[in-house]
Amino acid sequence: MDIFDAVFLGIVQGLTEFLPVSSSGHLEIAKAILGDNSIPEESLMVTVVLHFATALSTIVVFRKDVAEIFRGLFAFKWNEETKFSLKIIISMVPAALVGLFFEEELESLFGGNLTFVGFMLLITAVLLWLADKAKSTGKPVSYVDGFVIGVSQAIAILPGISRSGATISTSVLLGNDKTRAARFSFLMVVPLIFGKIAKDVMSGDLMETTVSTVPLFAGFVAAFIAGFAACTWMIDLVRKSKLSYFAVYCFIVGIIAITYEYAYA
Repeated sequence: MDIFDAVFLGIVQGLTEFLPVSSSGHLEIAKAILGDNSIPEESLMVTVVLHFATALSTIVVFRKDVAEIFRGLFAFKWNEETKFSLKIIISMVPAALVGLFFEEELESLFGGNLTFVGFMLLITAVLLWLADKAKSTGKPVSYVDGFVIGVSQAIAILPGISRSGATISTSVLLGNDKTRAARFSFLMVVPLIFGKIAKDVMSGDLMETTVSTVPLFAGFVAAFIAGFAACTWMIDLVRKSKLSYFAVYCFIVGIIAITYEYAYA
């Protein structure tokens, strides 16, 4: 993988992370188009690094929210910030368990299987379409909601299932307010990504790849900049626009991915 490919993938990751269109699915499609023949472990590692970059951009964009949460936690009181943090922790459990016990199986799915990605995008389209028809009751995210949304996040580890699409759709289908659903969705993934990076660093997994450091760094920077720019103006788009628009987009891209695989297999 050269610097151009890494920067291109970083931009794709940054732009698609904050829209319900599956950034991992788009990364797999982009890697296939670029002719990336990396083994699954290397492909997954590139994906993790780019997600790490957008996680940092999420923290920067939501810095006031993050600071408020930490202030509330260090007050050592049973306040709203403590309750919100507990819900975040609950939402992390399903994805953490899946990542812990099914890591090898997941790695095998990040090898450019566009047919699988295409069908997962079709599932994302269905989720978004159903969520678009649901009525928001304006209720906040509850502890049970947090766990159910966490299950959706665990399923969204699969390339082609949009993490934000699955979590926001699930939250909206549970009757939660779209603004609260979006905020919860974007913040709940940050601890998981940092946890994944910490695990890989301690286990030495990141050192076992043959991908050059320079392209990885270039992709990281591109993903961070694109993610920061996208987050500042696309989050509002996610909250206000009809999810059916994204459903149609995911459906079209899913069909294209499946067709591309069969045409060039």
